Amino acid sequence: MDQAVSTEPVGAELLQEAFRSFGAATAALEQSYRALQAKVERLDLELADRNEALRLNLLKNEAMCGELQAILESLSTGVLVANQQGTIHRCNRATTRLLGIGPDGILGRELEPFLAEQGLDGHRDVLQHPFQGASPYPLVTKTGALITIARTSAHRDGGQAAGTVVLLHDITDLHRLEERLHRRDRLASMGEMVGRIAHEIRNPLGSVELFASMLRQDLEQDPILRSYTEHISLAVQAMDRLLSNLLTYTRPAKPNKAWQATDGLVGESLTLAAHVLNRSHVTTAVDLKEAPPNLWCDAMQMRQVLVNLILNAVEAMPDGGTLTITVSEHARSSRDQPVVHLAVRDTGTGIEPTHLSRLFDPFFTTREDGTGLGLAIVHALVEGHGGRVEVESEPKQGTVFTVVLPQEIRALSAQARRSIRPIGLREASRTC
Repeated sequence: MDQAVSTEPVGAELLQEAFRSFGAATAALEQSYRALQAKVERLDLELADRNEALRLNLLKNEAMCGELQAILESLSTGVLVANQQGTIHRCNRATTRLLGIGPDGILGRELEPFLAEQGLDGHRDVLQHPFQGASPYPLVTKTGALITIARTSAHRDGGQAAGTVVLLHDITDLHRLEERLHRRDRLASMGEMVGRIAHEIRNPLGSVELFASMLRQDLEQDPILRSYTEHISLAVQAMDRLLSNLLTYTRPAKPNKAWQATDGLVGESLTLAAHVLNRSHVTTAVDLKEAPPNLWCDAMQMRQVLVNLILNAVEAMPDGGTLTITVSEHARSSRDQPVVHLAVRDTGTGIEPTHLSRLFDPFFTTREDGTGLGLAIVHALVEGHGGRVEVESEPKQGTVFTVVLPQEIRALSAQARRSIRPIGLREASRTC
């Protein structure tokens, strides 16, 4: 009995102690939980801040990549970028234009075999030994563009190699400009000489023509001798035409440009060449479906250009064939003025590849009776308009001469251009 009474306080004390220990442990756990919760919240904030920083850096990098790609796409120089393994992983629009291949045909290719395939491995020192600068002489791509090639190594900020960059510099327009300047220098020198020669020759030619005319009148009763005087006059006229052609080539007049009806210009040119067309076995065709209604040019000079090309085409078809004149409008780009292509195509003998580079040189001809000035005059007159002449030819297949003529779209309002009434082509070319 006494023992039971004595154990009750001890049991209560133990229970109270257990509750106190439990309360202390609970308080400690709560404190630890709050500290842990505060730490988690702090870590969440830090993580959110870092995620935001990463997101901003990612956006910045994406914007920078987009800006760099936009810069690459705006370059007229072709850019090929290969990684350390030599695989091409980036190129720009200029590259696809110069090589005539889409991005799918470039990206993922091995750099060295790709350049060799494109015929751009002629400079082994350039391709195998990276350096700053361009190849010592131009290369011609499969699209006909004239380029120089340069290559350099790309490095990261720490100096570690990151790959290879190949630059394709388009010098086609520069080469054309240099040729044009050289030609003008030659023309300036030749023009002064031809002017003096023409003056010295035309004076006696006039006398010869005058005396031949007087003799012709006195020899009306002698047809044989009279025919001799006619031959003299024809020879004098041929010499005078030759001098006129020389002066036209060496001293082309500045074009007096105005809006000319397209079909009228073509029709008048065919009419002027009718005397040759009617004696040939050549049929003519005209395609103006894509032509603008009017052309901004010097009518007289452009008629001479077309007539010379028509006569050249007829002479290339001694056994007959088809002569086709096509006029079409093309936009070089959204920022440039449009150009018009006037193409004269024949189905004649074609031109030997070795002769193509000399076609527009004065006095170059493959015909025994030719003067070699017809195409030279065409080239000079077209250059005076700020245009150019392109040639495509296949031996025994035919030739096409294309006059690329820039158009001044701001010279006259569209309404005013439409108000010009074109001359009927059918009426103008009916005699042909």
